[in-house]
Amino acid sequence: MLQPRLLLRSPQWLSSHASSSTLSLLCQRTYATAVVEEIRPSPQFNTGFAERPVTEKETNIQLRRYKPRTPGVRHLVRPINDHLWKGRAHIPLTYPRKGHGIGGRNNTGQIRVRHRGGGHKRRIRIVDFARNATGEHEVQRIEYDPGRSAHIALLKPKGGTEKEYTYILAAEGMRQGDVIQSYRRGIPKALIDSLGGVQDPAMIAAKTAWRGNCLPLHMIPPGTLIYNVGLYKGKGGQMCRSAGTYATVLGGGDQQVEKYRMYVNVKLQSGEVRRIHKDACATIGVASNANWNRRQLGKAGRSRWLGIRPTVRGVAMNANEHPHGGGRGKSKGNRHPVSIWGRTPAKGGYKTRKKSNINKHVVTPRPRIVGRRKAAKGSK
Repeated sequence: MLQPRLLLRSPQWLSSHASSSTLSLLCQRTYATAVVEEIRPSPQFNTGFAERPVTEKETNIQLRRYKPRTPGVRHLVRPINDHLWKGRAHIPLTYPRKGHGIGGRNNTGQIRVRHRGGGHKRRIRIVDFARNATGEHEVQRIEYDPGRSAHIALLKPKGGTEKEYTYILAAEGMRQGDVIQSYRRGIPKALIDSLGGVQDPAMIAAKTAWRGNCLPLHMIPPGTLIYNVGLYKGKGGQMCRSAGTYATVLGGGDQQVEKYRMYVNVKLQSGEVRRIHKDACATIGVASNANWNRRQLGKAGRSRWLGIRPTVRGVAMNANEHPHGGGRGKSKGNRHPVSIWGRTPAKGGYKTRKKSNINKHVVTPRPRIVGRRKAAKGSK
């Protein structure tokens, strides 16, 4: 097939076919786009009265790939987060990350966590997980936090100053200009007056259970998706703080037993149902940056920028360096997988919890792979 620029070299074709408009189109040089956006379903989480979570096949995931102008970007895949703040963090709410802990060392300088060290210089963001401040707060911007996978939001109280700025974990879909509020200290009198002085739980939930609002668990209607979930009364959020994580409120505990009336049952993504105090805090919605787990760094250098050092396989070492080392070929000497010290199994170690020391707050334990395997063998 002839290329368009080669046709211009033929005077016979030029005199019989070409016009002024055709010549202008042929003379244009076309280039491939530098950025290709891969459009798939993006998770649409209903954050108020939540429906069932969306499965991966039903979602529309938006990822960004790059034209391979260099080897380092050939396999680079990133989630599209064009709404993030491009400038620096709010410096009064940060402090520098220093010390031996960057390299995985303890206070005596001994390595306690391997494969850590180096990386780009960071400042740790001070995030408010408790959300005790009352009143309306306006989202100033959504920022990237190098210390966590989820994004953070900078809040300013209505009528406040920069000295009252706070950082919180951003919810999926939260944007600049949103107004959110915390109801941990109770329901405002103005809200009760707007409802005619009637404290109907359903009407209050319709006014308060919005994305980004922080409420006690007993004020959240069943079926709602929540994140930044606290475990104890008066403390901040401790669970569901990573990117894309959430829990589902199932409702109050067993009302027949008096000691369970102060708890609310919450279902985690693992399938575990946990009993949590009704006055513990939770934020409506899903933790932001839900597509974070689908990213690809593209090259080894990006791991080093994140402070992650290389991991060497045991079978690639010498016999004096690892129990799996030595020998000819890729053989670990007919030995079960163990750690580099040879004392514990490599796949998770030994189970140390005693059978008598069960977690009393777990209503339904999460399904285990071992249990499913045994059940499958028994069914055969």
